[in-house]
Amino acid sequence: MKSTTRGTIAAVITGVAAAMGAAATPAAAVGTVPVPVPLEGAEQSLGMELPKLGGEIPLPTPGKPDGPRYVEGRLIPEHVLPQLPVTGGLPGAGLRAPLPHVLGDQFDHVGVATPASDLRTLAPGLNLDAPLSPPSPATGLPEPKLPEVGVLAPVLQTVPGANLGLGPGL
Repeated sequence: MKSTTRGTIAAVITGVAAAMGAAATPAAAVGTVPVPVPLEGAEQSLGMELPKLGGEIPLPTPGKPDGPRYVEGRLIPEHVLPQLPVTGGLPGAGLRAPLPHVLGDQFDHVGVATPASDLRTLAPGLNLDAPLSPPSPATGLPEPKLPEVGVLAPVLQTVPGANLGLGPGL
């Protein structure tokens, strides 16, 4: 292969990789959407300093469910209705309010923040088995048995947090 052909192929591959990376970066970078609460107009009309208020709304993203698993001795696979994983987060909020030197000259504001925290969930799933056993080696026919039905419980995992602070400036 000529060196110009190799250089062209390397340039094309580099360009495609850069384009795919640029396209994937904004979607991966956005985990929450900020929601500011504009109070500047009210501050100017009232002539006083108002609290700064804002929030974050997380974007849920569905995952890939585990498919049915075939198990020896069962006619119907396990996890007939698989659990769907969804990741997202709990919404966050932030509030910074002016504090008129109640606790001394160094404390000008009080702030409360609850950052958006990760949330992982699994939707409920279903397991069931037919009312027949697998064929027996002796007769070659299945035998009747009681049907089995099981519900896979939903899962919810998160670790929420909050911050309270006092400090100078708003």
